[in-house]
Amino acid sequence: MNRHKLFMASLLTSSLLVGYGDNANADDTNASVFDSFPAAGVFLPHSVLRDDLIDGKSQQAFEIRNGGFGSAMTAHPTDSTRFYALTDRGPNANFVGDYGKGKVFPTPDYTPRIGLFELQANGVIKQVTTILLKRPDGTEISGLPNSLALGGTGETPYHANGQPILVDDSQPYNEVTNPIRLDDYGLDGEGLVALSDGTFWVSDEYGPHMVHFDAEGREIGRINPFADDDRVEMNLPAEFANRRANRGMEGLAITPDEKTLVGIMQSTLYNPGSTVKDLDITRIVTVDMDSGETGQYLYRQEQNQNSNSELVALSATEFLVLERDGRFLNGGPDGTEAATPDAQKQVYRIDLTSGTNLETVSTNGDLKQDAELGLTLAGKTLEEVVLEQGWGALASAGIEPVSKSLVVDMVAEVNYPHDKMEGLWVIDDQRLGVLNDDDFATWSTEGQLEQKMLDANTVDGSRLFIIEADLSTD
Repeated sequence: MNRHKLFMASLLTSSLLVGYGDNANADDTNASVFDSFPAAGVFLPHSVLRDDLIDGKSQQAFEIRNGGFGSAMTAHPTDSTRFYALTDRGPNANFVGDYGKGKVFPTPDYTPRIGLFELQANGVIKQVTTILLKRPDGTEISGLPNSLALGGTGETPYHANGQPILVDDSQPYNEVTNPIRLDDYGLDGEGLVALSDGTFWVSDEYGPHMVHFDAEGREIGRINPFADDDRVEMNLPAEFANRRANRGMEGLAITPDEKTLVGIMQSTLYNPGSTVKDLDITRIVTVDMDSGETGQYLYRQEQNQNSNSELVALSATEFLVLERDGRFLNGGPDGTEAATPDAQKQVYRIDLTSGTNLETVSTNGDLKQDAELGLTLAGKTLEEVVLEQGWGALASAGIEPVSKSLVVDMVAEVNYPHDKMEGLWVIDDQRLGVLNDDDFATWSTEGQLEQKMLDANTVDGSRLFIIEADLSTD
């Protein structure tokens, strides 16, 4: 069976299984699990990846934790007390070495993974299983960067000792025979969907890529904006390749009928370049899984360079968007003197029908579709138009972002202390799970690795909050 047939067979199986396993009695029984869940949240379990490195701040050994589940989360398709959570590429930190700007990967062989978790009646969260992500041949992927042709942005991967990660670390660097080690299957996963047939879709910050994995974590399909990538049978609009480094497709959802994937970019595309960095214009893309047809919409952030960190479907057109800044309410690793009482960790409801589908705009006069830049206005990308003339210029051309309304402000609701609120779990139409990315409890200051602290006495960890929210639809 070829890849396309396997891909479509999976979708057919998925459609046949929608709704399978619904059990009202089980839901009633499980309600007590949620009703007794601690208001202060519960930390997910973790193990230790390594504890032999010296903290650049305390000068003591610190733990790089095998946590990291929090880059995304999604509901289990049939069990209301279970959810899946995703890690990103693994422990890493900004670093500049002899081979240029890049990242330190203190565990370079780390395999990105999906964890299945279960809420227990005693308020404990149990990790049920772990699914390691794999290439089509079944070998485990890494979290190392892609090559430039497939979305890499030139990040050099380094070991914790500052040496570059090479194809063969036992030999000296050679540009031809022993180059920097990259991985075109490497993922920096940030979005997660669990289908009712047991398969998963993951979106990432490298390509951006949308990758389909079977129940065992083996790749069975891929979507990205690179026309020359022979692994794909569907493509995103080419302008999505102009993503900003480390700000790729941060959120991924699928409509309730499991026929349309919907992704959201974390921040403004570098479209056409970095001069548009400091803006609030971001993009949403839809992909029809039968036809490959794409749609595209604009989402306006509350402030420039915010992060759209999660997307989840409520209906075929309504979605939740998690929008945040990167600050700690109580100061985090920098202590209480760095507290930011106006930190933003919010969830909004959007409706795609309220915005303009950029893919269906009639091209005439100043409106034209560019093969690499997407819809342009008077020769300018939409990002350039907002930079130079503001959102009003787009409105005058008939281009509107999707509407949004606040669902919950987590700072106001629970004094949310974490920096990276990144996971949403729609439990039912009254309850919402919220999870953070703990960065494997690893931080850095001026290139020196250290323990990531939530406050002076608490190591940061992935913590689940469950809150009441109106998530009903008409």
